Amino acid sequence: MKAIILEKTGGVDNFVIRNVDKPAPKENEVLIEVKAISINPVDYKVRQIEDVLTMICQASCPLVLGWDIAGTVSAVGSKVTQFALGDKVFGMVNFPGVGNAYAEYVAAPADHLAKMPANISFEEAAAATLAALTALQVLEGKVKKGDRVLIHAGSGGVGHYAIQIAKHYGAHVLTTCSARNKDFVMSLGADEHIDYRTQAFEEVAKDIDFVLDSMSGETLTKSLKVMKSGGTIISLPGPDFPEGVAEEAKERNIDISFMLVASSGEGMNKLSELLGSGAIKSHVSKTFPFIDLDDAHQAVESGRTVGKVVVTV
Repeated sequence: MKAIILEKTGGVDNFVIRNVDKPAPKENEVLIEVKAISINPVDYKVRQIEDVLTMICQASCPLVLGWDIAGTVSAVGSKVTQFALGDKVFGMVNFPGVGNAYAEYVAAPADHLAKMPANISFEEAAAATLAALTALQVLEGKVKKGDRVLIHAGSGGVGHYAIQIAKHYGAHVLTTCSARNKDFVMSLGADEHIDYRTQAFEEVAKDIDFVLDSMSGETLTKSLKVMKSGGTIISLPGPDFPEGVAEEAKERNIDISFMLVASSGEGMNKLSELLGSGAIKSHVSKTFPFIDLDDAHQAVESGRTVGKVVVTV
């Protein structure tokens, strides 16, 4: 089978397509014939930076990157009971860790996967993995009906799922993005749009119960200004907050924390239900063929994509 191997950290020129042996599933795994792969900001950050690769993958180059897959089951481990040959499945596999997703076949733990709902494509399923699971794990149990929720970068991968999931929970959703993406985020269910280029969100948003911060830095610092006492901020970029943020949050009775998404078949099954019911939808803005995976990385790295970028296999 073909796989795209990262020989060393750095630019996309370090990706090499090679013929490698097809993996055999262990007793608790299934072998998936991959139809689509999703690319996330963490993909290019791991590809670029040795320390990030070590932290996320707990391994070193050469290796096969990627975690988000959708495809069909072509072999089943001896202890797997929830999947059968031919099932259409999707999931974020072995995150954090080595997912080996940039390949024609992937052996994945069965408890990292869910069956695809019948109403979506492989591309839409692959998109709804790391980004959608992040949004679910951030919001589930923390946002309730009537809460005022501020989602930064609402037109992005995580953001566009977070808007939909927060609305599903009954929240009043405010979101930041550029003016050109206003119609998109409003179509997802956002109640208020804030143009970050022309408006200071900290002057517009008030009495916020929950903030999903995908930016950190100045955005995280300013987010404290819009919070209610007893509110919650979850930051995705990393656990190292700007100076003074943790202290101010404590003084103002604001719960602030960092969250790293983790593989979860239970979470994927919840996403499958939401996708199947139409409560959430994937927006795939760009699709690339497998041989152009480096272009997909550069598209995500540009920071200008709306929704998700997917690679077809």
